[in-house]
Amino acid sequence: MRNASLFTTGARRHLRLLLRSIRPLADRLDRQFRALLRQRPYDAAQIRALLAIAPSAASRLRTLDQILEQVEYHGRRLARLNLPLAEVGEVLGEFGALLHQSLAGAFEPSREQLHLVTRLALNQAYYQVREAESQAFFGLYHAETEAAGTEDLLARFLAVLTRTFRARSGRLQLLAAPPTGKLARPLYIQHGSRDEQLIACSTMRGAHASYWSFPIQQVALLQLGFAVPYPWLPRELAMLHAAGARCFEALERARMQDEMRRLQAEARRAEEEERRRIGRDLHDEAAQSLVLLRLQLEMMEKDAPAGLRPRLVQARLTTERTVEELRRTLAALSPAVVERLGLEAALRQLTARFRQKQSADVHLRISPGVAGLSFGAQEVIYRVAKEALQNVSKHSQATSVKVLLSLADKRIRLSVQDNGVGFSPETARGRPLSFGLAGMQERASLLGGTLVLKSAPGKGARVILELPQASAKGVR
Repeated sequence: MRNASLFTTGARRHLRLLLRSIRPLADRLDRQFRALLRQRPYDAAQIRALLAIAPSAASRLRTLDQILEQVEYHGRRLARLNLPLAEVGEVLGEFGALLHQSLAGAFEPSREQLHLVTRLALNQAYYQVREAESQAFFGLYHAETEAAGTEDLLARFLAVLTRTFRARSGRLQLLAAPPTGKLARPLYIQHGSRDEQLIACSTMRGAHASYWSFPIQQVALLQLGFAVPYPWLPRELAMLHAAGARCFEALERARMQDEMRRLQAEARRAEEEERRRIGRDLHDEAAQSLVLLRLQLEMMEKDAPAGLRPRLVQARLTTERTVEELRRTLAALSPAVVERLGLEAALRQLTARFRQKQSADVHLRISPGVAGLSFGAQEVIYRVAKEALQNVSKHSQATSVKVLLSLADKRIRLSVQDNGVGFSPETARGRPLSFGLAGMQERASLLGGTLVLKSAPGKGARVILELPQASAKGVR
């Protein structure tokens, strides 16, 4: 707030005269005002802030800008001290009565204008505090919705709280056991005190003038460092309690989601192992038996009478088709090509087979830096690429397909795009993408990723798989 928009030239001149008249009376007015304030249940901090916004304090400052800045600063303190704005206005009215008596009714228009401007500055200060609180809770909500896992959630919450309380640095950490001693309750710590050793972060400890230590429901500890001695005010402590409750609830949800993902991943691993076992059994028993049966039919065909030979030929062909179907089933049960060749070679083989069977051109590009993915991530990428190419061959009538596997912005991205007939998402909304892609969507979510299908009539379709590097990297 600037005085240029609030005072005319004449008003500023009369206001300076008013403040010049108040200055010799300021100390006596402060004593009278303090005596009135002590009759109310105000603490020392509230009294100091109220004295700082009174006209007696304004008379000691040199410019109107300084007066308004001081009123806004101490107005924010009063808001954080939980003193209602209406009550502050009432108290200022009592000071106005003292001032009216001391000045024998002189400067009444200037006094009214100063009172009005002070109230405007206070309104602005209280609004700033409430707005900052609202932004803080919005930031915590946004952090929870955007976080990818518990560690990311902690980092985002810490950023919001550090910014909200204007701390120079901070740390928010999970605890292996409930805090004990002084750390079990909110604690203000000054630089050089014995309690400074309770600051967990070695780079924070000793580097700040003061600290806040705040336990969050016995599961986490928030510690903030400040450039100046800064004991929290009542509303800030209430804000810490409210933010701590929100943080605890978010951590509990994140923990439950992590546990659900872990259990789902365990179920997926058990499923994959069972698929591999079934695949091995089919390969070692059914497939070998069918191959032997085909050989026996071929031998019988050579020695059979002419009338029986066509039936044996038909039986042999049926057996050969069954062997081919079984091989495709085995490949679907477990993409052994990924285990055998690695992801990059498996994708090149997959696209090469697509070129052989389809009239469409397929272009594959793999960016450097995608090596070292966990087998689970490689498997999801390969299966999505395979399912997407199968959908292209069945439905798209495409003449060109682009397959891109890249690493950007800490995410692994697979994109399979075609120039086929496409479809309308509105008409397809009631149908799943496909059973295969729906399954891959679930697998992607277990790795913290996403799988989406974009399309429009006449504009082809695009399958986009994104996995965070943090979950996709790992030991093969």
